[in-house]
Amino acid sequence: MLIDIITIFPEIFDFYLNQSLISKAQKKGVLKIKTHQLRDFTNDKHNTVDDKPFGGGRGMVLKFEPLYKAIQKIKNQKLKIKNTNQKLKVILFSPRGKKFTQKMATNWAKQDQLIFVCGRYEAIDERVAKNLATDIVSIGDYVLMGGELPALVAIESVARLLPGAVGNSESLIGERITKTGGFVEYPQYTRPEVVCVDKKGRSCPPNSSTKQKCWRVPKVLLSGNHKKIDEWREKYSKIIS
Repeated sequence: MLIDIITIFPEIFDFYLNQSLISKAQKKGVLKIKTHQLRDFTNDKHNTVDDKPFGGGRGMVLKFEPLYKAIQKIKNQKLKIKNTNQKLKVILFSPRGKKFTQKMATNWAKQDQLIFVCGRYEAIDERVAKNLATDIVSIGDYVLMGGELPALVAIESVARLLPGAVGNSESLIGERITKTGGFVEYPQYTRPEVVCVDKKGRSCPPNSSTKQKCWRVPKVLLSGNHKKIDEWREKYSKIIS
């Protein structure tokens, strides 16, 4: 998969995209990520990407022309893929968009190419949303300073679904996507079996002779009875949307 990111702050992505599983996926050729500086698609000497809104109002609006040129150039790239019917989405991040869900991430993971448009300032010329974007997406009911963080969230969510991106594919087994786009998750525990703190809030080993609070792993998870474990997980699963 190829992911192209259009932004006026490409440096934001440099560190994050070179860490952990995202970096490994790129090195293995599972994923290729390219950032594009929007100012490179301007014609004036000041590399202007924004202007005042028609009709007045607060803030500045990202111009249509540089975004159009950037998207068209990226679309015209020759991808080295066998499938001639290339699956591509142009995704604009906006507080007005549809809520990003696990179901959406699964759909995006089936594409050959994703183009992420990261807004800044007050808004983006509406003609971008109406004529260039295939999807307008929000990652939550709040407003950020730009689309860079939503793009990183989407990359993280999509990349882990690509074959070969996650070293232990078993970590994806058991994730059940709901009709609303969320997924079902159950509580999980690891060693030690018992964790305790003393009356001063300090971690300490289990000791009945002192006043302490202890929290234990549910006994069923230590039983080795996989049928009962599955029943317990089913009982305590919660839908995360």
